Amino acid sequence: MPVSVLGVIPARFQSTRFPGKALVSLAGKPILQHVWERARQARYLDELLVATDDERIARCARGFGATVRMTRPDHPSGTDRVAEAASASPARIVVNIQGDEPLIDPSAIDAAALCLIGNASLPMATLKKRIVFADEITNPNVVKVVTGLNGDALYFSRNPIPYDRAGGAVYYKHIGLYVYRKEFLLRYSSLPVGPLEKAECLEQLRALENGYPIRVEETEYESLGVDTPEDLETVARLFQTPAVKD
Repeated sequence: MPVSVLGVIPARFQSTRFPGKALVSLAGKPILQHVWERARQARYLDELLVATDDERIARCARGFGATVRMTRPDHPSGTDRVAEAASASPARIVVNIQGDEPLIDPSAIDAAALCLIGNASLPMATLKKRIVFADEITNPNVVKVVTGLNGDALYFSRNPIPYDRAGGAVYYKHIGLYVYRKEFLLRYSSLPVGPLEKAECLEQLRALENGYPIRVEETEYESLGVDTPEDLETVARLFQTPAVKD
C-alpha cells in the first residue's frame, strides 16, 4: 500500500507582527494563494489543504480552489493547528508548509517528504541550507543546526554552532519546513517541554530532548517568510511588483 502524504498550510489572521498577512496581495494574488499554487507542484503530496480558524481566510482560500479545514481558535502554535487538521485524514505522513512563504520551492517539500517515505523508522524530518553570508552566523534570528554523520540533528541553536576553534567550519541554517509521521505529530504537543526548548525558544528541540530523532536534508532553497511589512517589500521586489494590501 503506497504511503499517503498530506500537505497542510496553517494560516491565521491574527498574526502578531503582521495581522492579515495571508490575505495581502502580491503580484495580483494573496500570499496564501502563492503558497498553495507552489505547494501543489510538489510531486509527493497526495492531498493539500489550508487549516485556519478564520472565515476571512477560509473564504479567500475557497475562492482560489483550495480545500479548507476549519480548526479551533485556541491553538498555541501552527504545529497544533496542523495536527488537528491532519487528525481526520488517512494520510500517514504530514507536511507542515508555512503559509507565509510565497516562494516556497516544491522540490524542497519533496526532499523533506522523501526522508520519511524512504525510512519508516523516522518520526520527523526538516531541512537545512549552507550559510553563505557571514552575518547570518551570529544573527540569533537565523537558527543554526548541526547534524551527525547519519544526517540526524544533533542540536538547533540561535548561537553559532559549531564553535570554530580551528577555522574552516561550515555552518548551516535551519529551514522551517517540517514533515511528521502522523502518529508522532498527534502526540507531539503532549511531549514535555524541556529546558533547552525553553532556553532557545525553539519548538523543534522538544523532539530531541524527548529522544526522538529529526532527519535533516540539505537544500538550496532560501526560505523567505513574510513576518513583517518590511519582509513583504523584500519579497515584492523579487516579484518585481509593488505590494498592495487589500
